[in-house]
Amino acid sequence: MASAVEIDAMRRALQLARRGPRGLNPQVGAVILSPTGEVLAEGYHRGAGTPHAEVDALSQLARGAARGATAVVTLEPCNHTGRTGPCAVALIEAGVGRVVHAIDDPTDTATGGAARLRDAGVDVESGVEADAAEHLIHDWIGLQRTGRPHVSVKWAQSLDGRAAADDGSSQWITGPAARRDVHARRAQADAIVAGTGTVGADDPALTARAADGSLDEQPVPVIIGESETAPDAAVRRHPREPLFFATHDLRAVLADLAARGVQRVFVEGGPTLASAFVREGLADEVLVYVAPVLLGGSRLALGDLGVPTIADARRLDVASLQTLGDDLLIVAVPHPTGSEAAGTHENRGEA
Repeated sequence: MASAVEIDAMRRALQLARRGPRGLNPQVGAVILSPTGEVLAEGYHRGAGTPHAEVDALSQLARGAARGATAVVTLEPCNHTGRTGPCAVALIEAGVGRVVHAIDDPTDTATGGAARLRDAGVDVESGVEADAAEHLIHDWIGLQRTGRPHVSVKWAQSLDGRAAADDGSSQWITGPAARRDVHARRAQADAIVAGTGTVGADDPALTARAADGSLDEQPVPVIIGESETAPDAAVRRHPREPLFFATHDLRAVLADLAARGVQRVFVEGGPTLASAFVREGLADEVLVYVAPVLLGGSRLALGDLGVPTIADARRLDVASLQTLGDDLLIVAVPHPTGSEAAGTHENRGEA
């Protein structure tokens, strides 16, 4: 059972982990405690190709200084040789006597570190602050399990399901509170995705703006479609270099983004792109901002979803309901099915 000192050290390790970048590798933090519970060293993973958190912490100690120490790590020490060697071996060679980790490594390539440590006589305990650790790298874990980023599909609509009036005007269906919420959710994503049709018609900046209008850390803008984007389009002035995909193959786009370390995608592409993500089963959640207005007409918020009959309806579970000014936000997720579980992919061993 973890001591109070080890639990405090794990909470500190989680703080350290957040300093690391989101990307191909998980955010991991580590704290090395002396046999009497004093902090000897701290470390975190700074990105692909850099030392893992455990090795980063050990590198700050003189040779032999970690003998008999306890390593507190937010993720099970890896058992894999990639750009760096196995952290489990590094801890064994340093003489660490005990390892406390929050969650097991979910990847086939890197798992097994705890078993290797135990075989070497190291005392190992897992599950300390597990919920917090899993929350921290939830998107990365999902990427390992599915091989693609988590996809949120967002749209705003009238009460009667229209995304625009018949003349195409759509600004603004929803009010300021809903728009602020959208920007807050954009800021949590690694990429904002839109279609060339929306970019051509609305000229969106695809930025995540704070309440004061400032631009801090920005998701990467991603444009999907075969039409050209104008040289003077607002998205070309984005703080991040836009990615353009002249294709309708959404799975290929998501695979490319996953290879770049994108863990969370926010789709704002208009009815055509939103419908395509839903139709292909690539929407992990939908965020529907509903305004108490009626528009009528033909500008539906969604188009063809491949639902020929009611028996084929895409059933969702409502995850949350939230009032935003006069508007309502509905967050819904697909019913889980056995076929949704995909094989585990890499890659903590990338680093």
